[in-house]
Amino acid sequence: MSFDFQPVLKGEIVELRPLRAEDYDGIYAVAADPLIWEQHPVKNRHEEENFKAFFRDALDSGGTLIAVDAVTQRVIGSSRFHDYDKNRSEVEIGWTFLARSHWGGSYNGELKVLMLRHAFRFVSCVVFLVDPKNVRSQRAVEKIGGVRAGFRLKTGIRCYVYRITSKNFPRSKEQH
Repeated sequence: MSFDFQPVLKGEIVELRPLRAEDYDGIYAVAADPLIWEQHPVKNRHEEENFKAFFRDALDSGGTLIAVDAVTQRVIGSSRFHDYDKNRSEVEIGWTFLARSHWGGSYNGELKVLMLRHAFRFVSCVVFLVDPKNVRSQRAVEKIGGVRAGFRLKTGIRCYVYRITSKNFPRSKEQH
């Protein structure tokens, strides 16, 4: 069974679905906030020309999911499955960003748990590549059980590799 990069995933507070071209206005309204990108290697992604390139790449990747608040049905961000390796039984989750209105609560955790549960139907390991300067993302990945396991290059940047395996991932909601 090959990896399904475009699932529809529903949680209590977050819903994920494949990104579509018509999502541009909604997702850019979130991404236009410069504070979202302050710890990111591409700090000017909030500028529309830079975001357009990011959005095109997200669409072309075939693995980007848009995040929607399950109550309000408003777009709150996105995340992506990337770099599936059948031989290593591994996939990356990354390029995640959320509206600041949805920081600090359960939204990122539920988004990642939904993606992890889906990924573990196909692979035994999920990796997250995080810039060493992005402390906020490091803490978020650690909060969901990510364990730092060395370095890997991502778009020319030496990033921390965080791993979560199907063996150490809690399956029930009560464990999160």
